[in-house]
Amino acid sequence: MSTDPTMRDGAIYQAQQERMTKDTLILQKINATHRVAFAEKFPGQIEHILRLLTERLQAGLDKRDGVDLDNPDTWKMSSKELSDLSTAIHHIYVVREKLKDVQSNT
Repeated sequence: MSTDPTMRDGAIYQAQQERMTKDTLILQKINATHRVAFAEKFPGQIEHILRLLTERLQAGLDKRDGVDLDNPDTWKMSSKELSDLSTAIHHIYVVREKLKDVQSNT
């Protein structure tokens, strides 16, 4: 008795997809557990990191130091540094929101 290769390949693919779904669910639970552990071990750390990043961004664009926002030549930071800081702030904020979601579900 030989099996149709297409049916066999379809069954293998379906099994792989089911395994990937289970793995994803396991990783989501692990990540949520890590976020809760981080929040318990380092309370207020996310807010502290956000404060440091925003202070650095503000310092780089502070008008009191002669920075003219209309003139990039006066900026104390490169556009890449500004972009990287903004991206970091965004990512930390996303972590903060996810952490709040996890804490409200525990």
